[in-house]
Amino acid sequence: MRRTWMASAAVAALMMSANTAFADMDAAKRFLDAEVGDMSALSRAEQEAEMQWFIDAAAPLAGLDIKVVSETIATHEYESKVLAPAFTAITGIKITHDLIGEGDVVEKLQTQMQSGENIYDGYVNDSDLIGTHWRYQQARSLTDWMANEGKDVTNPGLDLEDFIGLKFTTAPDGELYQLPDQQFANLYWFRYDWFNDETNKADFKAKYGYDLGVPVNWSAYEDIAEFFTGRDVDGKAVFGHMDYGKKDPSLGWRFTDAWLSMAGNGDKGLPNGLPVDEWGIRVDENSRPVGSCVARGGDTNGPASVYAIQKYLDWLKAYAPPEAQGMTFSESGPVPAQGNIAQQMFMYTAFTADLVKDGLPVVNEDGTPKWRFAPSPHGVYWKDGMKLGYQDVGSWTLLKSTPVDRAKAAWLYAQFVVSKTVDVKKSHVGLTLIRESSIRHESFTERAPKLGGLIEFYRSPARVQWSPTGTNVPDYPKLAQLWWQAIGDASSGAKSAQEAMDSLCEEQEKVLSRLERAGVQGDIGPKLNEEHDLEYWVEQAKANGTLAPQPKVENEKEQPITVNYDELVKSWADAKQ
Repeated sequence: MRRTWMASAAVAALMMSANTAFADMDAAKRFLDAEVGDMSALSRAEQEAEMQWFIDAAAPLAGLDIKVVSETIATHEYESKVLAPAFTAITGIKITHDLIGEGDVVEKLQTQMQSGENIYDGYVNDSDLIGTHWRYQQARSLTDWMANEGKDVTNPGLDLEDFIGLKFTTAPDGELYQLPDQQFANLYWFRYDWFNDETNKADFKAKYGYDLGVPVNWSAYEDIAEFFTGRDVDGKAVFGHMDYGKKDPSLGWRFTDAWLSMAGNGDKGLPNGLPVDEWGIRVDENSRPVGSCVARGGDTNGPASVYAIQKYLDWLKAYAPPEAQGMTFSESGPVPAQGNIAQQMFMYTAFTADLVKDGLPVVNEDGTPKWRFAPSPHGVYWKDGMKLGYQDVGSWTLLKSTPVDRAKAAWLYAQFVVSKTVDVKKSHVGLTLIRESSIRHESFTERAPKLGGLIEFYRSPARVQWSPTGTNVPDYPKLAQLWWQAIGDASSGAKSAQEAMDSLCEEQEKVLSRLERAGVQGDIGPKLNEEHDLEYWVEQAKANGTLAPQPKVENEKEQPITVNYDELVKSWADAKQ
């Protein structure tokens, strides 16, 4: 059968018109017929059983008018326009699912946490805030909620073990604070067709002495960037790299989203380095943040981090289109699809749907992509056992300031939009995979050839090395805003890479110090270390069997290594998850 990846055009209107006085299985069946079909991990009988559970659990709450909020991406647009009205028709709980900017979501969340005013009944916010939620204790522990107050509205078919991102939303106390709703990784992207062109392969081998392929390390990435920049491909000069450099809040994400760990800063550990994470923040044995600068045992301004920033600056200047320097995240995103970029180190898979549209220069006539995703290459300081990239995990969060009945209604909606009944279809719309059962669904096996390696990656053992910001960050909103300003100074040329990172770590420690003095996070809040020189902390790391901060590597241009993409994917297929 021909599968429909996008939402049925009629279903939203159909569900909106449903009389909520008849919130029952008839509404559920109309929804299942119009929207879900066989695009589900459950059989039709199981789908109906799950819908009946939602109807019964919601009965005491019918008539409530609930507001939830998320950022504006395709997945949440689908929830807001299709799943929210369906939920309203099926349960009798009226859901308004607002879509606003990511920064606005965080601002509303902060306001509610600080004021206690119930602005929204449920938030989809990044799991990057897990350290914030754990330390401030303004968010409900979902572990406690599901066992106690929310037990009667917790779906017995929720199947937490099926979620691939729960380790990202679990705090050091073992409690689950957020439930994943959507997630996507940043991966290496390259023109598969150009890399397999015999002339390109021969010319590259003649110039560099090794095979053109997926770069395993930054040294190979740099060679490939140099090789393609200015090269005539298909009658036009192309570029070997793409990035963005405008001093703008989006520049911060480019770096807090694990760029430093890709270079090799921080310590080994999955999902995040311990005791030093990819932000360069060190914690003690009680998970208390104790420093960001090298002087306090952190790594934000250590050799690995400065190397990460310097490589970003060098590549942006030498191998990206000149206009990239003045672009923001959203402006740079569509550029590779225009057909003049050979590779990109840092591509969010949330852009996948925009890269596979018919008629694009990067898509074949049969709808298959001319490009592929692959694991990100790593820098010279990187060691086996470190995280290798970032995954964005937008997750449902219930604040304690939300009244219990409203929190219950919001929790029902949250479970509905991540339920096994709807998740396969939702995953096809937004390509933001959260469940193992969806990733393994036959419909994704069928669609995989048109998604450029996305499904192969998520089915591979490699995916565990991609993770969000971890629990070392005690106040994500306050600390994250410091990054774009500091690195923007390096991007503009106002400061060197070392000066920018020195400034950043000092500003981070000012925030940590204020939190320590305020005592608002109790005995899991910051407690800054005494200062020592780099050599002291290097010796401490050796004595403790850890890595960070590492001393400067004499030759940061290591031996380049590449791998054949097809062989890499075959090795994934042969491996057990």
